[in-house]
Amino acid sequence: MRYFLTSRTHAVIAAILTAVLCQSASGQSAPGKAPQVIEAPPVPPRGSPAEYQAHAPAGAVTIAAEFTGHSVVTPLASFTTEDYVAVEVALFGSPGARIKLSHEDFSLRVNGKKTVLPAQHYLLLSKSLKDPEYVPPEPPKSKDPDAGVTMAGSKPSDRNPEWHPVPFEVTHRMEVRVEKASLPEGDRPLPEAGLIFFRYTGRENGISSVELLYDGPAGKASLQLHP
Repeated sequence: MRYFLTSRTHAVIAAILTAVLCQSASGQSAPGKAPQVIEAPPVPPRGSPAEYQAHAPAGAVTIAAEFTGHSVVTPLASFTTEDYVAVEVALFGSPGARIKLSHEDFSLRVNGKKTVLPAQHYLLLSKSLKDPEYVPPEPPKSKDPDAGVTMAGSKPSDRNPEWHPVPFEVTHRMEVRVEKASLPEGDRPLPEAGLIFFRYTGRENGISSVELLYDGPAGKASLQLHP
């Protein structure tokens, strides 16, 4: 048996869907509150390839780079990550030159190992990013008269550890700035610059040599970077 919807039924369904969508939208953002604008400029290329730690030709393009270790240096702030290392890279060419850019064209050889580290997408850094300038709020003073009493062999902090999650505003600001500072993707005019990231959880003082490898549309290049 087939059922046919009248025009009035269609109107009722449309009204219900509209109400649901409006309610969902109103729950996502507070009324009357403008969205936060985060200042996040991209990484500008330096004056010349010679201003970087190392540079090398790849066909008609010059690749320049500087190793920053576990520090993620953006134009307005510097962050840290224990799980990744960063390289500021720039590509220079003749006037009017363009090239297709991708982080996947880069890899990193650490301490001369045969296995190289492929560049990772900037989104993977989110969980490990830290802002050294962020100071967590002080815990409220306890009204418990026994809170300050220290038992033998223990400390108050051992019994009641304080943990403060990083506010969303802080993590969001870091993520936006890292996104804007990352090497742009796609067809781009030269010169162009940005950050690329590699998964590396070892200590920075344990790194004796760093070699950045490029294998992309311009050709191939190898840059010896000194941490």
